[in-house]
Amino acid sequence: MTASQHTPWTGYQPSQAWDEAMDLHGSVREPYSRVYAEIDRMSGDDLFSRAEALASTYLAQGVTFDHAGEERPFPLDIVPRVVGADEWDIISPGVAQRVKTLEAFLTDVYGSQHCVNDGLVPRRLIATSQYFYRAAAGIDPANGVRIHVSGIDLVRDQHGIWRVLEDNVRVPSGVSYVLSNRRAMSQMFPDMFGAMGVRPVLEYSQRLRSALAKSAPEDVDDPTIVVLTPGVFNSAYYEHSLLARTMGVELVEGRDLETHNGRVYMRTTAGRQRVDVIYRRVDDDFLDPVAFRPDSALGAPGLIHAARQGNVTIANAVGNGVADDKLIYTYMPDLTRYYLGEEPILPNVDTWRLEEKEAREEVMDRLDELVVKPVDGAGGKGVTIGPKTSAEELAKVRAQILRDPRGWIAQPVVQLSTVPTLTEDGLEPRHVDLRPFAINDGDDVWVLPGGLTRVALARGQLIVNSSQGGGSKDTWVLGGVRQRGASTPPPESRIELAGLGAVPQGAHPDDATHDQQQQQQQQQGGGSC
Repeated sequence: MTASQHTPWTGYQPSQAWDEAMDLHGSVREPYSRVYAEIDRMSGDDLFSRAEALASTYLAQGVTFDHAGEERPFPLDIVPRVVGADEWDIISPGVAQRVKTLEAFLTDVYGSQHCVNDGLVPRRLIATSQYFYRAAAGIDPANGVRIHVSGIDLVRDQHGIWRVLEDNVRVPSGVSYVLSNRRAMSQMFPDMFGAMGVRPVLEYSQRLRSALAKSAPEDVDDPTIVVLTPGVFNSAYYEHSLLARTMGVELVEGRDLETHNGRVYMRTTAGRQRVDVIYRRVDDDFLDPVAFRPDSALGAPGLIHAARQGNVTIANAVGNGVADDKLIYTYMPDLTRYYLGEEPILPNVDTWRLEEKEAREEVMDRLDELVVKPVDGAGGKGVTIGPKTSAEELAKVRAQILRDPRGWIAQPVVQLSTVPTLTEDGLEPRHVDLRPFAINDGDDVWVLPGGLTRVALARGQLIVNSSQGGGSKDTWVLGGVRQRGASTPPPESRIELAGLGAVPQGAHPDDATHDQQQQQQQQQGGGSC
């Protein structure tokens, strides 16, 4: 778009999916009214120049990703995603309810397994899950919390209904981009941001630190907390370092830790210091070479033994991945009723379990209509969207399903909701999802107001992961305190995030990514979003 008498909204046409800013008649939905009016006053060139300034800021800060060997700014779209207060009043308790159910399930599955004995979940499903670790049995957290941090992925379907797409309770990533996006956007649109009463997000780090402190062993009054990172080669290292700085705790690698007599210590220039809580950003398999992979250089020997002795808390708990299994996902409505005695607030997407013969036969007949996913997949990898897949590729998927039916689920194609997004041709609708982050301190589940909105930048693309070419948006939840007449950035954008700006080249929120062996392990051993 070039400079003209037209506004950036000229020609904006919502698709058949639910558009969150505008209905099919061209009427602007209430939460977007001020955003629409603000952008409507701009010329196309003005909006593009702001977007270029935003990208330049991210490039200067090092918030980039690697694309075909070239460092590019991490795509942050300049149009915020707005969530009304009434919508958040559904999302927030729905996410909290989901986390409580997952907590109850993990406590049960690594304990008495009542859900199995009562016939709710098949024993073989748990026993065959890639992420069910018998080594985690007998580890009882001090305050009963296994999911200290969660990222529950939500989508909005063609009817505008919020649904849970998947659960992430192992090592969920991406909150650093929520914080970075907020700082950048509140500086780009300070007046609009303040006047709309956008709820703040910068309390996240202190909420997390408080929850981790409450999870410390019972005999500790002033716990020492560390963030355990795979190292600088991991693509989420930016997040690890940012969270350590904003919580005011040490960032350590496995080589900085050692165990003695069932306790964990950190090597410092002043000598050894006991560690009470490890917020680990290292995947289970790499955490302890004694209990898991003996070739891992990312963790420290003896961590699992120390946790079982009750001398250190590992957050999130080892073995949480069994709750991320997409087959367990299909049981979540029943598990919510079973553990909480409540109806689910947020429904699942309809799902076929392909290990079941009747479901498998139906899916095989409709493979070109459905979405097929591996039960242990992440980052959009391995997902097949039937209507966009060739007959040859579908034949390969069919063969994979028949070889390992337990490894796959199928879902209908969900037309994810769309949000106005700046493209080379101006503002166009693009599909989005939402990952709200929740923190459980044992007494309460707090849901960060907003979360990471991921946007598929290509027209018609339904996979939003940045590893598949997606970007992000700042998510503005309305209902906060309005700041009228602000001519300078509101307080949230002026708070110093303890070095939030400078980050390493190659930071990337989707991929879980010394010597060559250690670098490869760092790239593999960190978790995914």
